Amino acid sequence: MKIAAVEPIPVAYPEPNDFNATRYLCLVKITTDEGVVGWGESITQFPEANPAVAALIAGMSEVLIGRDPIHTEKIWLDLKNRAWWYGYRGGLASYAISAMDIALWDIKGKILGKSVLDLLGGPVHDRLPAIASSHAHYESIPAMADEAEEWLATGLQGMKVGFGKRGDARLGYEHNRDVEYVKTMREAIGPDKMLMIDCGVNVKWDVATAVKRVQAFDDYNIDWIEEPLGAWDPNGYGTLRDKTKCLIAYGEREWQLQGFEAVMATGTCDVLGVDPGRAEGITGFKKVTDRVEFYRRQANAHAWSSAIVSAASLAISFSSPACKLFELKPLRNPMQHELVTNPILHEDGWLYPPVNEPGLGIDIVDEVVDRYRQ
Repeated sequence: MKIAAVEPIPVAYPEPNDFNATRYLCLVKITTDEGVVGWGESITQFPEANPAVAALIAGMSEVLIGRDPIHTEKIWLDLKNRAWWYGYRGGLASYAISAMDIALWDIKGKILGKSVLDLLGGPVHDRLPAIASSHAHYESIPAMADEAEEWLATGLQGMKVGFGKRGDARLGYEHNRDVEYVKTMREAIGPDKMLMIDCGVNVKWDVATAVKRVQAFDDYNIDWIEEPLGAWDPNGYGTLRDKTKCLIAYGEREWQLQGFEAVMATGTCDVLGVDPGRAEGITGFKKVTDRVEFYRRQANAHAWSSAIVSAASLAISFSSPACKLFELKPLRNPMQHELVTNPILHEDGWLYPPVNEPGLGIDIVDEVVDRYRQ
């Protein structure tokens, strides 16, 4: 069986979990000469990145055409070699490689009649706790607490909330308001539920501000603080880690194993965020989790786009001892709940190994793809 066609499909959709902002993804559909189809995705995020990644996928597709899709490792290496001039240390080339690699793993599983998880060696967890992952939107802190209680009433075992996001929440900018929010959330969800804070790109704390803010959050037992000092500040993160109690999370803006390795080598990151739709697919993500295991740290899938990346992330999360939980968007959205006939859902707050269906185990609805196609 050989790869016959590679089709990049840029899409744009409204995201209720991000105050209905338009978000951008570049899907890819790979088809073999015997009609087996695999789906992949890159989380391009911005309108200008989407057509650029589609163009890269179209150009790089000549590396794939005529190849055996089972040979995922060699194709992944050849794609990286193709991008040696414009993809060194990452960038848009890593988006393109991510989408194609995920689709090839999907095809590989379908050809062999195995789930991607089985191809990765099978599950090392019986189940993983599911948490709600969303952004703070409302001006009223009690209203946000009420919303969180609704999410967790479904059985979800905690929540991660984004600061500095769209909407009227104004979190990440004022010390007293931030502390009042964390205090209210802890009181609302109770002492046993996980609570994480994710500082978005608009949050610009210096080290002293981060220390003061996180020390105050520590009084309410948050589990981790994500990117409070941005993508790279090893000295600042070292100071913050020494002076606070909660775990420090960052790394999701890295592209390749070398970047993730540099983060881990600093000794300042407890939870490393990785997105297979950015970090060179399932092959890239798996290489990173192997190193996270070596460093005895935690890996966490940044699966905040479509059901394609969620399915890939779930397979890797179940295959690695470094992964401890899984994030789900709490609000229904097109790319999670309409794109596939079998969306990824928790059962009483738990996710279970996806081992029953070949490949990624998702069934794409072509009409939905066409509806949001750019």
